[in-house]
Amino acid sequence: MITILSTDWGQAWSMAGISVGVVFSILVMLVLVLYIFSAVTGVSAKSASAKPQPLKSTAPAADSPANIADASAQDQVAIATAVYLYTANQHDVESGVLTIRHTSNTAWHAELNKHL
Repeated sequence: MITILSTDWGQAWSMAGISVGVVFSILVMLVLVLYIFSAVTGVSAKSASAKPQPLKSTAPAADSPANIADASAQDQVAIATAVYLYTANQHDVESGVLTIRHTSNTAWHAELNKHL
């Protein structure tokens, strides 16, 4: 017999209300913790939204001749190996065709659903 109509809806709504209340309570506590943390560290939303200044670098560019000459022999071998493996396409060559053979009905779900 179907027992959906005999559900205690008062208890169901109470559980739903308690669940929503717990979630919102946790969110409020999280906001308070973050507010207290920002007050302790002195970080404010105004200072975080300020436009950051670009960093000025005195180092030469990564691909400049000075940096290439400074690379050790091991570094050069590692770079050459990485480039070779990237361009050599070491993957298997496959046909790209899927073959699905349909067999007779196996009734794999017969144990789970005895009504079929």
